[in-house]
Amino acid sequence: MHITVCLSQQKPEPWQEGLQAALPDATVSVWQPGAAAADYAVVWAPPQAFFDEQPGLKAAFNTGAGVDALLSLRVAPSTRLVRLDDAGMSVQMAEFACHAVIRHFRELDAYEADVREGRWSYRKPRARADFPVGVMGLGVLGERVARALTVFDFPVHGWSRSPKTIDGVRCHAGEAQLDTFLSSCRVLVNLLPLTPQTQDILNRRTLGLLRPGGYLVNLARGAHLVDEDLLALLDSGHLAGAALDVFRTEPLPAGHGFWNHPKITLTPHTSARTLREESIAQIARKIAALQRGEPVAGEVDRQRGY
Repeated sequence: MHITVCLSQQKPEPWQEGLQAALPDATVSVWQPGAAAADYAVVWAPPQAFFDEQPGLKAAFNTGAGVDALLSLRVAPSTRLVRLDDAGMSVQMAEFACHAVIRHFRELDAYEADVREGRWSYRKPRARADFPVGVMGLGVLGERVARALTVFDFPVHGWSRSPKTIDGVRCHAGEAQLDTFLSSCRVLVNLLPLTPQTQDILNRRTLGLLRPGGYLVNLARGAHLVDEDLLALLDSGHLAGAALDVFRTEPLPAGHGFWNHPKITLTPHTSARTLREESIAQIARKIAALQRGEPVAGEVDRQRGY
């Protein structure tokens, strides 16, 4: 069995070494143009040339939860695309989302600004009942985030493409219930997969349905958000602010309107990082299962886009 590793923006050698240790009977190599055909691949943002040269792959394992970049490439129909189920990312996403929501709810950003200017100030405590939180996307990451938010006694709503049931969360599903979901929320956390149907879903109309003083936390993909519409809603006062971790172009270009906007908090796509050891262990288990002819979790439905 031959496994090849093709990773952009990160060193492939630690992945090669970890996979070799986990699967000692396999041959694990770092892909180079013209390399021999492999049975399985571990990839992140591979070039089209990789799949052009590897049409016989049984499966390609993506080292992140999002597969939109992978689906933009031409991949042989016989190659199964498999994403990570969790690998330590869901707890990171939950803590990051809860931090963003609580920071806004407790007005910690305002306190920080006052302290920087030498002011000792107090603000009237706000009621959680006035800050219902909505989570868009209830996959592995979204469900973990929604459950975590209920611990802090926020009213929590969830929206997904198909119906879900989560204790403590009022779940909405499908296009018919999207507007009801949005109008029920004051804080919106986006964890949707990026597909042609969800691109630009965070726009003037949808964000305008949030309760007055709404707040956006975007942790999914920058292409979900229409940047100009967010800026307009912030400047009009309908939205109180936004915490953004993902952007249409990364790094965020110099001079972009998000950089110095007083109502926007920026982080550099760091809400949930891939943990290599956990990911390697999961991928190794899935390769072994496929070798035995068993099904694996996380296989991508190319028609749905996730």
